[in-house]
Amino acid sequence: MFVRSVCLSLLVLFASSACSYRSQSKAAAPNEINSNSSPAADIAQADQFYRERDDLRRLEQGIVLLRQAATTDPNSYEANWRLAKFSYYLARHTDGEYRYRALRDGINAGTMAAQLQPGKPDGHFWLGANYGGALESGSFGLASLGDVRKEMETVLKIDEGYQNGSAYMVLGLVDLKAPKIVGGDPQRAVTEMERGLQFGKTNAFLRLHLAEAYQAVGRASEAREQLNAILSMTPDPDYLPELKEAQTQAQELLAKFSSAS
Repeated sequence: MFVRSVCLSLLVLFASSACSYRSQSKAAAPNEINSNSSPAADIAQADQFYRERDDLRRLEQGIVLLRQAATTDPNSYEANWRLAKFSYYLARHTDGEYRYRALRDGINAGTMAAQLQPGKPDGHFWLGANYGGALESGSFGLASLGDVRKEMETVLKIDEGYQNGSAYMVLGLVDLKAPKIVGGDPQRAVTEMERGLQFGKTNAFLRLHLAEAYQAVGRASEAREQLNAILSMTPDPDYLPELKEAQTQAQELLAKFSSAS
Protein backbone atom coordinates (compact mmCIF):
# COMPACT_ATOMS: atom_id res chain seq x y z
CA MET A 1 0.00 0.00 0.00
CA PHE A 2 2.88 2.36 0.74
CA VAL A 3 4.50 1.99 -2.67
CA ARG A 4 1.16 2.42 -4.38
CA SER A 5 0.37 5.52 -2.30
CA VAL A 6 3.70 7.16 -3.04
CA CYS A 7 3.58 6.49 -6.75
CA LEU A 8 0.00 7.65 -7.05
CA SER A 9 1.30 11.00 -5.89
CA LEU A 10 4.26 10.78 -8.23
CA LEU A 11 1.93 10.47 -11.15
CA VAL A 12 0.35 13.77 -10.22
CA LEU A 13 3.70 15.12 -11.33
CA PHE A 14 1.95 16.15 -14.48
CA ALA A 15 -1.69 15.27 -14.11
CA SER A 16 -4.43 13.64 -12.14
CA SER A 17 -7.23 11.28 -13.00
CA ALA A 18 -7.48 9.02 -16.03
CA CYS A 19 -10.19 9.21 -18.63
CA SER A 20 -11.69 6.50 -20.80
CA TYR A 21 -9.58 5.08 -23.58
CA ARG A 22 -10.61 5.55 -27.18
CA SER A 23 -10.58 2.65 -29.62
CA GLN A 24 -7.14 1.67 -30.85
CA SER A 25 -8.59 1.52 -34.35
CA LYS A 26 -8.72 5.32 -34.31
CA ALA A 27 -5.06 5.70 -33.46
CA ALA A 28 -3.72 6.14 -36.97
CA ALA A 29 -5.42 7.95 -39.78
CA PRO A 30 -3.76 6.56 -42.95
CA ASN A 31 -4.21 9.78 -44.86
CA GLU A 32 -2.25 11.69 -42.20
CA ILE A 33 0.74 9.35 -41.81
CA ASN A 34 3.24 8.98 -44.61
CA SER A 35 4.96 5.60 -44.46
CA ASN A 36 7.68 6.85 -46.81
CA SER A 37 8.74 9.86 -44.75
CA SER A 38 12.10 10.20 -43.01
CA PRO A 39 12.61 9.72 -39.24
CA ALA A 40 13.17 13.46 -38.86
CA ALA A 41 9.90 14.23 -40.64
CA ASP A 42 8.06 11.65 -38.54
CA ILE A 43 9.39 13.20 -35.34
CA ALA A 44 8.43 16.69 -36.43
CA GLN A 45 4.89 15.60 -37.25
CA ALA A 46 4.65 13.67 -33.99
CA ASP A 47 5.54 16.85 -32.09
CA GLN A 48 2.64 18.58 -33.81
CA PHE A 49 0.27 15.81 -32.76
CA TYR A 50 1.51 16.10 -29.17
CA ARG A 51 0.42 19.73 -29.11
CA GLU A 52 -3.10 18.37 -29.68
CA ARG A 53 -2.82 15.71 -26.96
CA ASP A 54 -6.17 16.61 -25.43
CA ASP A 55 -7.51 14.41 -28.23
CA LEU A 56 -5.96 11.01 -27.47
CA ARG A 57 -6.37 9.99 -31.09
CA ARG A 58 -3.88 12.67 -32.08
CA LEU A 59 -1.50 11.52 -29.36
CA GLU A 60 -1.76 7.97 -30.67
CA GLN A 61 -1.02 9.15 -34.18
CA GLY A 62 2.14 10.69 -32.80
CA ILE A 63 3.07 7.39 -31.15
CA VAL A 64 2.61 5.58 -34.47
CA LEU A 65 4.97 8.06 -36.12
CA LEU A 66 7.58 7.74 -33.40
CA ARG A 67 7.48 3.96 -33.60
CA GLN A 68 7.92 4.29 -37.34
CA ALA A 69 10.93 6.57 -36.84
CA ALA A 70 12.47 4.25 -34.22
CA THR A 71 11.98 1.24 -36.47
CA THR A 72 13.67 3.00 -39.38
CA ASP A 73 16.48 4.23 -37.12
CA PRO A 74 16.71 2.13 -33.91
CA ASN A 75 19.51 4.42 -32.67
CA SER A 76 17.37 7.53 -32.83
CA TYR A 77 17.60 9.14 -29.40
CA GLU A 78 15.07 11.80 -30.39
CA ALA A 79 12.45 9.23 -31.37
CA ASN A 80 12.96 7.05 -28.29
CA TRP A 81 12.78 9.69 -25.58
CA ARG A 82 9.70 11.18 -27.19
CA LEU A 83 8.11 7.76 -27.37
CA ALA A 84 8.67 7.42 -23.62
CA LYS A 85 7.07 10.84 -23.07
CA PHE A 86 4.07 10.21 -25.32
CA SER A 87 3.52 6.76 -23.81
CA TYR A 88 3.53 8.23 -20.31
CA TYR A 89 0.87 10.76 -21.21
CA LEU A 90 -1.24 8.05 -22.84
CA ALA A 91 -0.90 5.84 -19.77
CA ARG A 92 -2.16 8.60 -17.50
CA HIS A 93 -5.29 8.92 -19.59
CA THR A 94 -6.10 5.25 -20.06
CA ASP A 95 -6.69 2.29 -17.79
CA GLY A 96 -6.44 -1.46 -17.56
CA GLU A 97 -4.44 -3.35 -20.13
CA TYR A 98 -3.99 -0.27 -22.32
CA ARG A 99 -2.29 1.59 -19.48
CA TYR A 100 -0.01 -1.36 -18.79
CA ARG A 101 1.02 -1.57 -22.44
CA ALA A 102 1.67 2.16 -22.66
CA LEU A 103 3.85 2.10 -19.53
CA ARG A 104 5.73 -0.99 -20.69
CA ASP A 105 6.39 0.67 -24.04
CA GLY A 106 7.40 3.88 -22.29
CA ILE A 107 9.87 2.04 -20.06
CA ASN A 108 11.37 0.23 -23.04
CA ALA A 109 11.73 3.44 -25.03
CA GLY A 110 13.07 5.39 -22.06
CA THR A 111 15.60 2.68 -21.32
CA MET A 112 16.76 2.74 -24.93
CA ALA A 113 17.05 6.55 -24.89
CA ALA A 114 19.02 6.52 -21.63
CA GLN A 115 21.39 3.95 -23.07
CA LEU A 116 21.83 5.83 -26.34
CA GLN A 117 22.58 9.16 -24.66
CA PRO A 118 23.31 8.59 -20.95
CA GLY A 119 24.59 12.15 -20.61
CA LYS A 120 21.29 13.75 -21.64
CA PRO A 121 18.32 14.18 -19.28
CA ASP A 122 15.33 13.38 -21.50
CA GLY A 123 15.61 9.60 -21.49
CA HIS A 124 16.26 9.39 -17.75
CA PHE A 125 13.40 11.73 -16.88
CA TRP A 126 10.71 10.02 -18.93
CA LEU A 127 11.98 6.59 -17.96
CA GLY A 128 11.57 7.61 -14.32
CA ALA A 129 8.09 8.97 -15.02
CA ASN A 130 7.02 5.67 -16.59
CA TYR A 131 8.52 3.76 -13.66
CA GLY A 132 6.34 5.80 -11.32
CA GLY A 133 3.31 5.17 -13.51
CA ALA A 134 3.94 1.43 -13.45
CA LEU A 135 4.06 1.40 -9.64
CA GLU A 136 0.92 3.52 -9.38
CA SER A 137 -0.97 1.10 -11.61
CA GLY A 138 0.15 -1.90 -9.58
CA SER A 139 2.57 -3.21 -12.21
CA PHE A 140 5.29 -3.81 -9.62
CA GLY A 141 7.21 -6.16 -11.88
CA LEU A 142 8.08 -3.25 -14.16
CA ALA A 143 9.78 -0.97 -11.63
CA SER A 144 10.65 -0.15 -8.04
CA LEU A 145 10.55 3.09 -6.07
CA GLY A 146 14.34 3.03 -6.14
CA ASP A 147 14.21 3.07 -9.93
CA VAL A 148 12.21 6.30 -9.85
CA ARG A 149 14.60 7.96 -7.41
CA LYS A 150 17.69 6.82 -9.33
CA GLU A 151 16.50 8.26 -12.63
CA MET A 152 15.47 11.61 -11.13
CA GLU A 153 18.76 11.94 -9.27
CA THR A 154 20.53 11.28 -12.57
CA VAL A 155 18.51 14.05 -14.19
CA LEU A 156 19.60 16.47 -11.47
CA LYS A 157 23.25 15.65 -12.05
CA ILE A 158 22.85 16.36 -15.76
CA ASP A 159 20.46 19.33 -15.72
CA GLU A 160 18.78 20.23 -12.45
CA GLY A 161 16.45 22.67 -14.18
CA TYR A 162 15.11 20.11 -16.66
CA GLN A 163 11.34 20.30 -17.14
CA ASN A 164 11.23 23.40 -14.95
CA GLY A 165 12.59 21.68 -11.86
CA SER A 166 10.31 18.65 -12.09
CA ALA A 167 12.97 16.15 -10.96
CA TYR A 168 13.18 18.02 -7.65
CA MET A 169 9.40 17.82 -7.45
CA VAL A 170 9.36 14.05 -7.89
CA LEU A 171 12.01 13.53 -5.22
CA GLY A 172 10.09 15.87 -2.94
CA LEU A 173 6.94 13.84 -3.47
CA VAL A 174 8.77 10.68 -2.47
CA ASP A 175 9.83 12.33 0.80
CA LEU A 176 6.40 13.87 1.34
CA LYS A 177 4.41 10.68 0.92
CA ALA A 178 6.79 8.04 2.29
CA PRO A 179 6.46 7.07 5.99
CA LYS A 180 9.39 8.11 8.18
CA ILE A 181 10.23 4.48 8.82
CA VAL A 182 11.35 4.13 5.21
CA GLY A 183 12.98 7.52 4.89
CA GLY A 184 10.11 9.93 4.36
CA ASP A 185 10.71 13.48 5.53
CA PRO A 186 8.16 16.26 4.84
CA GLN A 187 10.65 19.00 5.74
CA ARG A 188 13.16 17.61 3.25
CA ALA A 189 10.34 17.52 0.71
CA VAL A 190 9.87 21.26 1.23
CA THR A 191 13.59 21.87 0.76
CA GLU A 192 13.73 19.82 -2.43
CA MET A 193 10.70 21.46 -3.97
CA GLU A 194 11.91 24.93 -3.03
CA ARG A 195 15.11 24.12 -4.91
CA GLY A 196 13.03 23.13 -7.89
CA LEU A 197 11.11 26.38 -7.71
CA GLN A 198 14.31 28.21 -8.64
CA PHE A 199 13.84 26.70 -12.08
CA GLY A 200 10.08 26.24 -12.12
CA LYS A 201 8.22 29.39 -11.18
CA THR A 202 5.82 28.60 -14.03
CA ASN A 203 5.60 24.89 -13.15
CA ALA A 204 2.04 24.64 -11.86
CA PHE A 205 2.35 21.11 -10.52
CA LEU A 206 5.55 21.92 -8.69
CA ARG A 207 3.75 24.74 -6.91
CA LEU A 208 0.79 22.46 -6.21
CA HIS A 209 2.91 19.85 -4.47
CA LEU A 210 5.01 22.45 -2.69
CA ALA A 211 1.71 23.72 -1.26
CA GLU A 212 0.96 20.20 -0.01
CA ALA A 213 4.41 20.00 1.56
CA TYR A 214 3.99 23.38 3.25
CA GLN A 215 0.65 22.24 4.63
CA ALA A 216 2.23 19.05 5.95
CA VAL A 217 4.82 21.00 7.98
CA GLY A 218 2.33 23.56 9.30
CA ARG A 219 3.05 26.44 6.91
CA ALA A 220 -0.56 26.95 5.84
CA SER A 221 -0.26 30.57 4.71
CA GLU A 222 2.60 29.71 2.36
CA ALA A 223 0.60 26.77 1.04
CA ARG A 224 -2.24 29.12 0.13
CA GLU A 225 0.20 31.51 -1.56
CA GLN A 226 1.35 28.73 -3.87
CA LEU A 227 -2.19 27.66 -4.72
CA ASN A 228 -3.27 31.22 -5.47
CA ALA A 229 -0.19 31.64 -7.65
CA ILE A 230 -1.35 28.66 -9.73
CA LEU A 231 -4.80 30.18 -10.21
CA SER A 232 -3.29 33.45 -11.42
CA MET A 233 -0.79 31.93 -13.85
CA THR A 234 -0.69 33.17 -17.43
CA PRO A 235 -1.41 30.14 -19.65
CA ASP A 236 1.51 28.77 -21.63
CA PRO A 237 0.22 27.45 -24.99
CA ASP A 238 2.55 24.44 -24.68
CA TYR A 239 1.12 23.37 -21.32
CA LEU A 240 -2.58 24.19 -21.43
CA PRO A 241 -3.81 20.69 -20.46
CA GLU A 242 -1.43 20.54 -17.51
CA LEU A 243 -2.32 24.02 -16.25
CA LYS A 244 -6.03 23.25 -16.44
CA GLU A 245 -5.58 20.12 -14.33
CA ALA A 246 -3.33 21.87 -11.81
CA GLN A 247 -5.77 24.76 -11.40
CA THR A 248 -8.63 22.35 -10.79
CA GLN A 249 -6.65 20.61 -8.06
CA ALA A 250 -5.53 23.93 -6.58
CA GLN A 251 -9.14 25.04 -6.23
CA GLU A 252 -10.02 21.74 -4.56
CA LEU A 253 -7.13 22.08 -2.09
CA LEU A 254 -8.05 25.66 -1.24
CA ALA A 255 -11.60 24.56 -0.52
CA LYS A 256 -10.30 21.69 1.61
CA PHE A 257 -7.98 23.97 3.56
CA SER A 258 -10.82 26.43 4.16
CA SER A 259 -13.21 23.77 5.43
CA ALA A 260 -10.55 22.41 7.77
CA SER A 261 -9.72 25.78 9.32
